[in-house]
Amino acid sequence: MDGQSGCDNGLVKLLPEEERRSFTERLERVYLPQGHQIARAGKPLESVYFLSSGIGSVLAVSDSGLKAEVSMFGREGFAPTASSVGANTNPYDIVIQVEGFAHRLPVVLFQEIVAENRVFADLLSRYLYVFAAQVAYTALANAAFKIDQRLARWLLMCHDRLVTDNMPITHQFISFMLAVRRPSVTTALHMLEGEGLIRSDRGRVVLRDRPGLEEYSAGSYGQPEHEYRVLLQARHVQP
Repeated sequence: MDGQSGCDNGLVKLLPEEERRSFTERLERVYLPQGHQIARAGKPLESVYFLSSGIGSVLAVSDSGLKAEVSMFGREGFAPTASSVGANTNPYDIVIQVEGFAHRLPVVLFQEIVAENRVFADLLSRYLYVFAAQVAYTALANAAFKIDQRLARWLLMCHDRLVTDNMPITHQFISFMLAVRRPSVTTALHMLEGEGLIRSDRGRVVLRDRPGLEEYSAGSYGQPEHEYRVLLQARHVQP
């Protein structure tokens, strides 16, 4: 395994040096293309992923096959989170939203490491708290905020993880992730463009005014990100 190469993951970086070195030696670096599924709802877990770049989406799935994004993660976290509590299956689909690189290891080995390393287990439990906060605020955004405000929140969350103003995101993908019709996404994008907050190009959204976009989100964005900073103090990694 080649774990030391490019392991730019916030949780891994927070491990003490000796423990970080021991852990990364067991990791395998992999490329994750857009659309790659790293876990399926109800299916046995195989690997645990620590992203160094890109974005993954966590999707709730109904019995009839309906899907909606409930959380996203990037280089600040890991997935599937169920693996850290000893679960052998996962209640969500987890799919790569924006291509990138990750480091992975088998679930069984990961669970052995967590059981033996209290520092790592504590970091993961803190991340689980933040993950739950993000799921809760996604539910709030879906129930109480308008589509354009939800879109502002979602774009801010993507921007946190991509660390670039030029984000490779299509209208169709936004529609799928927000569980709204594509014409509604187009209208919401035009509203944000009209405010000078973004520019929507073919297959890309360019962020032009982040403070303005945060204000436009009307409080739907920010609390889980604050919890991450407070609990994990990952000053070198956003959010």
